[in-house]
Amino acid sequence: MTHEVSELSRWVAVGQAQGREVEVIADAAERDRLAERFGLVSVESLEAKLALEKDGMIVTASGRLQASFVQSCAISGDDLPATADEPLLFQFVPETGDGEPDEEIELDASDCDEITYTGDRFDIGEAVAQSLALAIDPFATGPEADRIRTEVGLEEPEKENPFAALKGLKT
Repeated sequence: MTHEVSELSRWVAVGQAQGREVEVIADAAERDRLAERFGLVSVESLEAKLALEKDGMIVTASGRLQASFVQSCAISGDDLPATADEPLLFQFVPETGDGEPDEEIELDASDCDEITYTGDRFDIGEAVAQSLALAIDPFATGPEADRIRTEVGLEEPEKENPFAALKGLKT
């Protein structure tokens, strides 16, 4: 069986997941490929530590993502250093093959991300890479953003008080 390869592939066999601790640390080449994939100037560091628990063919991974990266300011284009320090919680579930989940369940904000896999292993590295993508602020701005907005006329106009016209009226 062939598996897709991501910029940060770390395959884990379901049968060996119970009680396992996994560290995902991106090397320089992986960080370069992730920066390209996510439109970043660079990824300086990316590390995740996860504890795995298995229940049948379902594996729950919990831990923490820590990353340091440089992105471009959304306004000026200047380099903008940023960090991410995020809790991680995934549940790897086997794909049913029919494209439909086994049963309908309701999720709320406290539930974990559910990631399907085929075969007897899953890619925890890709899950970490996707978590990095979610941690990036696509509208991050740096210290020069306000000045640039003013120079190019992007500042918000002063909002007029809608009740100002009523102030002059007397009954």
